[in-house]
Amino acid sequence: MEIESKIKSYKDLIVWQKSYELTKLIYTLTMRLPKDEIYGLSSQIRRSAVSIPSNIAEGSHRKTRKDFGQFLHIAFGSVGEVETQLYLCRDLYNIDTSNALKLIEEISKMLRVFIKKLETNN
Repeated sequence: MEIESKIKSYKDLIVWQKSYELTKLIYTLTMRLPKDEIYGLSSQIRRSAVSIPSNIAEGSHRKTRKDFGQFLHIAFGSVGEVETQLYLCRDLYNIDTSNALKLIEEISKMLRVFIKKLETNN
């Protein structure tokens, strides 16, 4: 696969690096949520955030571009989940989510471009 020749590891992908940073930021933000959210919003947003870099990593280990693309689509779906959950954190608990939302915007754009390139180069 051509992508494999350009990158040595998923860790070389800027979109993975940014999504990894987002995940760490989400863990920090969720510490500010009330304790009664530990099994609710806190748990859900953490799982959604972890899903983004995890699916990028898993997809990069698949045999075909099509398979990689499917995992990028899943990561892209998780981006939407995290964005929605960040709005809830902001609106329900007055938590500043602006830095995380900026990262979400960057990651979203990067994933759209990456997916398009994979699909057009088949």
